[in-house]
Amino acid sequence: MSEQEPVQQSDEAEQDGRRPDRRRSAAAERRRAREAAIIAATRSLLDARGVRDAQIEDVARAVGVNRAIIYRHFTGKEELFALTLVGYLRELQQALTDADDPEAGPEERLRRGAKAFLDYGREHPAFVDCGVTILRSGPELLDEISPSALFRLGRAMTGCLAGAVAILREGKEQGVFDIEDPDLVANTTYAMGLGGLQLARLGVVVREDAPGVPAVVPVGAEQVTDTLVEALMALARTR
Repeated sequence: MSEQEPVQQSDEAEQDGRRPDRRRSAAAERRRAREAAIIAATRSLLDARGVRDAQIEDVARAVGVNRAIIYRHFTGKEELFALTLVGYLRELQQALTDADDPEAGPEERLRRGAKAFLDYGREHPAFVDCGVTILRSGPELLDEISPSALFRLGRAMTGCLAGAVAILREGKEQGVFDIEDPDLVANTTYAMGLGGLQLARLGVVVREDAPGVPAVVPVGAEQVTDTLVEALMALARTR
């Protein structure tokens, strides 16, 4: 009996040593689950109301917590929007992959990708709002969100842009595209696309009907997106 006791004590000590790890793991899992719930609630609010009308209090209410809990998980509204944008970007990446035809030439592949991007943006206005909000934050964004959130956002953006960069690089090597920096062109076309999608939603353009006399005239969303595709293609073709 006495010979077995040390073994039993050793087993109990080993189990006691594992308990803190299990508790930490469970706490981390609960934290991840709550963060996911908060981001999902934010996505629902953005889809329903847009960025302007989505408030932290509404997100907290949807999750069933107070706003202080939101700030325990996120540095602020900018970080919450940034991580919500990650979800949109992952969906967009899949849409771009589905639209691509690796057997086609660079011009056709780039055109298909541009069309898929614009179609996704028209179907998800909150993605456009969120993307524009993040771009508008400028360099201050680097100070407003945590390094881990910035890493996740950067990885999602590069995931979306990687396909376009590869196509642009291939077209450059084949002499189809006259560009110096495929990454810069891809980033520029992303920003142009977001701005153009805002115009497509607005549905009007300004023109001069007579010298010094401006006029606001309606424009169709399809017309705007078709023009955007041609502008993006022209950017790739000319230096």
